[in-house]
Amino acid sequence: MSESTLDMTKSTLDTAILAQIKIVLSHTTHPGNIGAVARAMKVMGLSQLCLVNPKIFPDPQAVSMSANATDILDEAVVYQSIEEAIADCRLIIGTSARVRSLPNEIIEPRQLTEVLQNNINNFPVAILFGTEHSGLTNQELQLCHYHLCIPTSNEYGSLNLAAAVQLIAYELLLASTAIAFGKEKTVNDDLKNESVITRKELNGLVEHFENLMAQTGYLDANKQELIEMRLNRLFNKARLETSEYNILRGFLKSIEQMNSNESGSSTSQQK
Repeated sequence: MSESTLDMTKSTLDTAILAQIKIVLSHTTHPGNIGAVARAMKVMGLSQLCLVNPKIFPDPQAVSMSANATDILDEAVVYQSIEEAIADCRLIIGTSARVRSLPNEIIEPRQLTEVLQNNINNFPVAILFGTEHSGLTNQELQLCHYHLCIPTSNEYGSLNLAAAVQLIAYELLLASTAIAFGKEKTVNDDLKNESVITRKELNGLVEHFENLMAQTGYLDANKQELIEMRLNRLFNKARLETSEYNILRGFLKSIEQMNSNESGSSTSQQK
């Protein structure tokens, strides 16, 4: 293979990898920030912008701040919930300046290359950014596999939304190049691994557990939110693959069937 052909192949792989990475903005309050994010994305080769309940969009200020990245704005998708925006994603990374009470595995931007290389079978990927003033909520962060923190000065650690996206987008570009360069060497190993389940499948599993817990009397309504948070954390840490997911869903269904049979038997005896 000639050097020019190899460079073209790498470039194509770079583009294909970046095309499977979503930048998800949750409840953005200022349209100018959306435009500035679009510009930051385009400079680094990213194209999928997802907006969850933006306060104002579309808007001329977004267009003005996007410079020549209006195509990113034109193709941006608006969602009613963050769950809907990430439903098809297998790897979800939430950004936050604060460490929370139930933190996920914490990484820094420079670790994105390693994280993506280790999850080459787990695309699409979503990078979540919260509202400008308070960031992602605890409920939004519990949907994530990783909690990404950007190191800043101890004296002043305030990054605006577009600056944070720009920094992370740069690391994603470097990561895509590293993955494209090593793709041919690792493809055989990749084929041995299953993909991690999507967020939509994980939501269904958590709901299944909660429903069964309620049926058996285990779930205390006063603690449901905490149970849901811990279940999400457990399954995110486990990175369930499809076969493992199928085992758990099958097991839960078997318990439901057993409960149903016992209930039917009890009803018959009463008659």
